[in-house]
Amino acid sequence: MEKSNGFLKVAGILMIIGGVFSLIIGLLAIIGTSALAATLGAEAAVGLLMVASILGLVSGVVSLIAGIVGTKNANKPEKAMTCIVFGGLTVLLSLLGSVLNVAAGSQFNVVGLITGLIVPALYLVGAFQNKKRAAAAEAA
Repeated sequence: MEKSNGFLKVAGILMIIGGVFSLIIGLLAIIGTSALAATLGAEAAVGLLMVASILGLVSGVVSLIAGIVGTKNANKPEKAMTCIVFGGLTVLLSLLGSVLNVAAGSQFNVVGLITGLIVPALYLVGAFQNKKRAAAAEAA
């Protein structure tokens, strides 16, 4: 049995925790946005809010899946590409969230972007370590 990649495992656990929080917040945001649209009667006015809420929910699902995949496959270098793909998706969704914030009229938040990318970046480092281990195992 391969030695487990602690870096990927810890980042995966953090992504699971973040994914669960994102799921809860995304669901609450969708419910709140729907209630606001029903109250105001102007569904078009809350369109961007609904898109942001759905993006948060999707981001939470992807983070949760990525965390589970990373934790489960931390000792399987041959599964490195799967982890890299999920890590890339989480980075992409984080960047998309920042773009959506700016599109909604907020100022670009560098600190928010960096904090949103820390755990996915650590996850990707662990996934690339596994890829390097897989390549070394093939060469041997």
